[in-house]
Amino acid sequence: MFRRLHLRRISRGLRFRLTASYALFFTVFLIGVAVLFRERLDHILQKQEQDALNDQWAAMKGYLRIEKKHEIDPDERAIWYYDDGDPDETRIVLEIKNYSFVADASGKPILDENDQPAVSAGYTDSLGLDPPPVVQATINAARSLKNPSPVWSTRWSADGERYLVRAGLVWDQRHQLPYYVALGMPLSQYGNILRGFTWIFIGVIPGALVLGTFLGWFMAGRALTPVLAVAQAAQRISGSNLSLRIPNREAGDELDYLILTFNRMIERLEASFQQMKQFSADVSHELRTPITAIRGQLEVALFTAKTTDQYREAMFNALQDVDRLSQIVRALLLLSQAESGQTILQKSRLNLSEVVEDLVEQFQIPAEEARITLTSEMPPDCPAEVDRVQIERMITNLLSNALKFTDKGGHVRVVLQSFPDRIEIVVEDDGRGIAPEFLPHIFDRFYRVPGSGTAPGPEQGLGLGLSFVAWIAKAHHGKIEVESTPGKGTRFAIILPACGTGPETMELAVQSTTLV
Repeated sequence: MFRRLHLRRISRGLRFRLTASYALFFTVFLIGVAVLFRERLDHILQKQEQDALNDQWAAMKGYLRIEKKHEIDPDERAIWYYDDGDPDETRIVLEIKNYSFVADASGKPILDENDQPAVSAGYTDSLGLDPPPVVQATINAARSLKNPSPVWSTRWSADGERYLVRAGLVWDQRHQLPYYVALGMPLSQYGNILRGFTWIFIGVIPGALVLGTFLGWFMAGRALTPVLAVAQAAQRISGSNLSLRIPNREAGDELDYLILTFNRMIERLEASFQQMKQFSADVSHELRTPITAIRGQLEVALFTAKTTDQYREAMFNALQDVDRLSQIVRALLLLSQAESGQTILQKSRLNLSEVVEDLVEQFQIPAEEARITLTSEMPPDCPAEVDRVQIERMITNLLSNALKFTDKGGHVRVVLQSFPDRIEIVVEDDGRGIAPEFLPHIFDRFYRVPGSGTAPGPEQGLGLGLSFVAWIAKAHHGKIEVESTPGKGTRFAIILPACGTGPETMELAVQSTTLV
């Protein structure tokens, strides 16, 4: 049972299927090559036999005469004229006569100079006599010029040997009467060559298939080694071992691409796990603070409050912490929906200048209260395909941060510029600035720059505003850049695709530019 399961597992493996496919292809290829070579060899040999028979036919016309043996002879005879003292001529004529047949127009064999039928024993023993209808049809066709070319045929003897026969006409030079002549040639040597070729391939193909199958099994195993390494590495990966990477083979092939893709996937998983761990830690910390405060206020009210005012103050403080807790939960829910793709942008064509101008006017009153100068520069018309609600949220977060971290007498400026391929929204201030070591983290959830000078409380914020800003820019196929110098200010630049520009135009810039 175990052996059967082991064989079944092997037969279902990719290595076995690759080897079987290779063996099947190799089999079909070798058989196809053998058939093509055999057909080609058959054609060449047949052409050679035809050429040899044509040579005999031409020689026959030089040696054979159809005439009377003597003046008193009433019948025409097939007489061979050659020098019997010349061994070459004798050999040629004997080869021709060995498989020859001469008949008159009725199909009856005529006599030779020895008063014997002009048909060789080899011809009659192997092929018999050509039927009179065949002889007459050949002669009639030649007379009417319907078939002036010779008639070729392949015949089989009684013992299974194949012969090539060329039939045609010769003429009685005296009376211009047609006579039927057929010359045959055995194809035994021709058949032997084909059979030898066939047996060679029958012997070679199985050996080549066995060798090719073993080679295919070996090569498939070597080719699949990196795949097995990927599978084994994937089995070793866990939440605590995401730093594992598969070394590149430096071959530049598909397997290297698979390894590269796998390593990049692990990098994304590692980043996601780290983000989840950080998110869990941040959430637990952020939720613990207001819950602890609420618990403390209620304990104070329960154990120490004696007057109505004390109870009211404790309840008021607890409600403030509950409100902060609600804000955190609501903000986390919105950001989670956005990053998971559940928030769908409702894009429309609008004038971005009007949107930015309205937001700047709304922030003029808090800016005046903080004694900060808020100015804006923008063209009268800036068409854009954006989600108005999300764009307003993005600019609002940037303006809120700029006002919060700019001291009295400072300046905040909003600049909107339109280019043929992009739109730039810049929010800059001359406030406290951000140290270089903090810049890579300002878009992380719940991150607050250390030493910002604000005490924990509702006015501090949740540390999620810039996370929303980064998501909104990315969702619009844009990017965000930030420059900051401590003590001199910060500059945020949002770059969005221009109206009518597809996301492909900005995709390379988004992928190749980090958020900071």
